[in-house]
Amino acid sequence: MRKLRFRSRLTATLCMGVGIGLSGCSLTRPPAQVEAPMPAQWHAPLPHGGSLASLANWWSQLDDPLLVELIAAAEVASPNVASAAARVAEARFTRVQAGAALLPSLDGTASASRGPVGVSGGSPSGAGAGAGSGSSSGGLSSSTPITTLQAGLQSKWEVDLFGRLRADRDAAEAKQNSANAKWHDARVAVAAETANAYFAERACQQQLRVSESDARSRAETSRLTDLSAKAGFTAPADAALARASASDASGRLTQQRAQCAVQRKALVALSGIDESTLEQKLAAAPAQRALPAVGSIASVPAEAISQRPDVYAAELGVASASADVGSAEAERYPKLTVSGSIGRSQYRVSGARQSLETWTVGPVALTVPLLDGGARKANVDAAKARYAEAVSLYRANVRQAVREVEEALVNLDATNTRTADADAAVKNYQASFDAAQARYSSGLASLFELEDSRRTLFSAQTARVSLQRERTEAWVALYRSMGGGWNRQAAQGPSFESSSMTTSPAAKVATSP
Repeated sequence: MRKLRFRSRLTATLCMGVGIGLSGCSLTRPPAQVEAPMPAQWHAPLPHGGSLASLANWWSQLDDPLLVELIAAAEVASPNVASAAARVAEARFTRVQAGAALLPSLDGTASASRGPVGVSGGSPSGAGAGAGSGSSSGGLSSSTPITTLQAGLQSKWEVDLFGRLRADRDAAEAKQNSANAKWHDARVAVAAETANAYFAERACQQQLRVSESDARSRAETSRLTDLSAKAGFTAPADAALARASASDASGRLTQQRAQCAVQRKALVALSGIDESTLEQKLAAAPAQRALPAVGSIASVPAEAISQRPDVYAAELGVASASADVGSAEAERYPKLTVSGSIGRSQYRVSGARQSLETWTVGPVALTVPLLDGGARKANVDAAKARYAEAVSLYRANVRQAVREVEEALVNLDATNTRTADADAAVKNYQASFDAAQARYSSGLASLFELEDSRRTLFSAQTARVSLQRERTEAWVALYRSMGGGWNRQAAQGPSFESSSMTTSPAAKVATSP
């Protein structure tokens, strides 16, 4: 018996040693990192010559607490951010599950039962005459209850011979990091969308003030022209023209008010703040300040693009697809599993107890795939196709990121250059209108000249408001295209996982988006 036990233990030890040795074998995967074409320098004007700095204080540069508050509220209300956070949690649990598959599993079992024994006993047949024909006092009858108690541990381990489990773990880890990056990207997108809506609200109010001023001016001209026409000093045609001009301005004012109301409702939907409360906050907030200078763009595109969480997520998609190829390839090769158990049983009957201890090592099972109709090979080919797709998407994402940054830089530079011209145009058109109005009041200019000067001034004022709105859009687009202050090193740090899921969006918005 001792020799048998020794041989069993020796066999189990050898099998586990062979499994551990073979677990170092793994199949070659496609490259987890690939090169993406990227220009050596920007082909767009850089503000202040370009300097690499953090975008963490992007919104605070405006010194507008209401904008920061709206962005924080929008993050809380955004279903996209909530969905991305849920995917982060799901990916983290999947990674834990994939890592646990590399370790042995251990299950505990316990059971208890009670019932009659299935045998009967009595005196030997030769002694039946002296003891009586029905006596069974020397043994167990079928009505004697027996209590059976059992407890044990069962273990099973799949030896990772060809790296399938490690590939699954690596794929899950890459997907978790990708989910983290996409969560940041969702926050950046919400911040940019909210800022655009806020700036659109401000621009709409500016245009509303321009329309109100224009409507008042035309209405006053119409009133004075009507009085002059009734007195016989002005032709009825001029009075009709003045009334038409006033009606036209009134219609534009009504339309502008409707547009502002619609724009405000969009901001309410984004932030989740009650409309009456939002109106009070907007009324109490100071007018929109001038945009600060931008000095946070790296002169080297590779440094700038590396700050984008969506590019990083696409890069991790390549790594995940590479691991999936390795896992699918390893499925075509043998699998080795080792099992074992240890247990203790106790039987109780008529006050007597009997205990048994058992243990087993094995079976050591080797599963070799033989015929599957080409299913495993097809899985490998499908994984390779997904890998090729991930590489293509990553490279396309990089090209798109470069394009977005350069477009934002060009638009920001162009709007900055046009701002001085727009201000000068409004100033001079205003002077021209004032002179035309003075000449008209003194009878030296016609109503047509006055209305033409007024239309030109209104167009210039509207163009300046549109330019200011265009400039804010370019400013926000640059923030968005630069990744919104996200940092790859912070995402890869050990504290990122916990901080990304526990810190409230309201606290984060002042430091990141």
